[in-house]
Amino acid sequence: MTTAPPADPMIGRLVDGRYQVRSRIARGGMATVYLATDLRLERRVAIKIMHGHLADDNTFKTRFVQEARSAARLAHPNVVNVFDQGQDSDMAYLVMEYLPGITLRELLKDYTKLTPEQTVDIMDAVLAGLAAAHQAGIVHRDLKPENVLLADDGRIKLGDFGLARAASANTATGQALLGTIAYLSPELVTRGVADARSDIYAVGIMLYEMLTGEQPYVGEAPMQIAYQHANDTVPTPSSKNPAVPAELDELVLWATARDPEERPRDAREMLERLREVEPSIRMPRRPAHSTQATTIMADALPAGPATAETMVLGAGAPIAVAVAEASDDEDVDALATSAERRRRRGYWIFALVLLLTGLAAGTGWYFGAGPGALATVPDVSTLLPDNARKVLEDEGFRVASAERNDPVVPQGQVSGTDPEGGAQARRGSTVTMFVSLGPRILAMPDVIGLPEAEARDALGEFRVAEQNLQQFSAEFAAGAVIAVLGADGNPVGGEVAELADLTLVISVGPLPDVTGLPVGEAEAALAGANLAVGYADPEFSDEVPVDHVISAAPANDPMRPGDTVVLTVSKGPDLVEVPNVITGQTVAQAREQLEALDFIVTSNVPGFLEGAVVASVQSPAAGELEKRGSEITVNFGG
Repeated sequence: MTTAPPADPMIGRLVDGRYQVRSRIARGGMATVYLATDLRLERRVAIKIMHGHLADDNTFKTRFVQEARSAARLAHPNVVNVFDQGQDSDMAYLVMEYLPGITLRELLKDYTKLTPEQTVDIMDAVLAGLAAAHQAGIVHRDLKPENVLLADDGRIKLGDFGLARAASANTATGQALLGTIAYLSPELVTRGVADARSDIYAVGIMLYEMLTGEQPYVGEAPMQIAYQHANDTVPTPSSKNPAVPAELDELVLWATARDPEERPRDAREMLERLREVEPSIRMPRRPAHSTQATTIMADALPAGPATAETMVLGAGAPIAVAVAEASDDEDVDALATSAERRRRRGYWIFALVLLLTGLAAGTGWYFGAGPGALATVPDVSTLLPDNARKVLEDEGFRVASAERNDPVVPQGQVSGTDPEGGAQARRGSTVTMFVSLGPRILAMPDVIGLPEAEARDALGEFRVAEQNLQQFSAEFAAGAVIAVLGADGNPVGGEVAELADLTLVISVGPLPDVTGLPVGEAEAALAGANLAVGYADPEFSDEVPVDHVISAAPANDPMRPGDTVVLTVSKGPDLVEVPNVITGQTVAQAREQLEALDFIVTSNVPGFLEGAVVASVQSPAAGELEKRGSEITVNFGG
């Protein structure tokens, strides 16, 4: 079967000369996580790479680096280890330990709710990791089931410290509602402050959800949920699930108190309380009132004959207290009836044990090797639909087809699946395969004449190059957009594909006007505008003084910084020395000599005598400087 190359350009890439990317694990709103091999230490790692369009956003970049610093300060078996953090070209990355498994969210999605014992096991690990963070002075601020990792080998770890901050008495933030709204504490909703007790509130909401299979507050809009967090009291889990013991009810109410002062101070205090009540949670629940007869061992009774009030049965038989009012026959009948009842109850219990054993075995087969077993969804992006369908079906999934636009994957190829490639899903479940319709065609916003920042905001659905083109313009003010170019370098039309590559042409204002300036000043003005200077041949000028600029001609159209402006410099007026023509020459000879120098010759000698008459007077006099084209008079006799 022939497959197309993977759509994700990161697959196969060597990051920072060390981490060989193998496959994609998951994708989030801020970054994508890949499985990679650390070639230096020869081990598998998870490498988290920030999305390219966020790499230049200082807010997201700072948050990304903060995650590395926060997690690196923690060394605890219940916290995901961070090994490295760095920058490769324009790509920020974070290297963590690789934990094959699922998240608590995926576990709840599969099983809806957990038993009290399972909940205690997971919550013990979560609180232990969180206690280490709180002890190190770190507030997580984004606790939710998605950030609790359940490894295949049984380890439970807390991850994703992307919103973590150093803890103080009140850690304030201008972005108070960072994190997931379903787990935000009342003080974060109302005042935008967070400390260790805000994490405890989120833990309480998670505890409620694990025990009941649902979150305590739901609503159609985030603000509805936020309002409930700020004004309502979280109900007890047992009101939704009667199997929840009272100890866990009390723990949920303690952790989710609206007043932070009424909650545990930190995760360590809540963990200690959880471990105090854990034995009673795991203890089998017994009826409150016993109906068993009082049993007395034979050798515990006083010696002597039996009285009418106490009956002692022989050795090896049960011993019971009986009331003497019943006759001997009635006693025998009552004991026989009681024994028969116990035998019937024993049969039912035995049958029930067999049934539960069979169910457990069947459930284990179903989820371990049968249709309900979890399997990894293959990444079929960029495959043709028929090939992708076969790959998914070979892994035991049912396939449903759908279509969606994709700015990267060509039309007709598979752009992805739901669940995504690399995620865990039950064999036999349905995987939706999306076939690309190609990119959406969007109307091009009119940004000509806008300042650059406003134009970039308006072009948010496209990929606008960070490096724009600059151009001199007398029409547009400096900083305004002159044109928008496509990938081919030509101006774009009225409709453009989403995420198309665009380049802005920005005005740097008009060309400097250097006409009439001394040549030194002209050169300085052009160099200050980042323009090169060229020269044409100097010219005579009656109007422009010598060594001043007659004209400045752009070498290119349009003109951009670095281009050349060609200067023409004045040589001043065009003056010629008047020759001496009265040295025995004829008028005709004098005329010829003067006209050769572009002078205009006038004379009082008639034309028919010029060949014979010797000139005797000229004006202006010989040796004077005159402009070419000036009039020279040659007369006979003065």
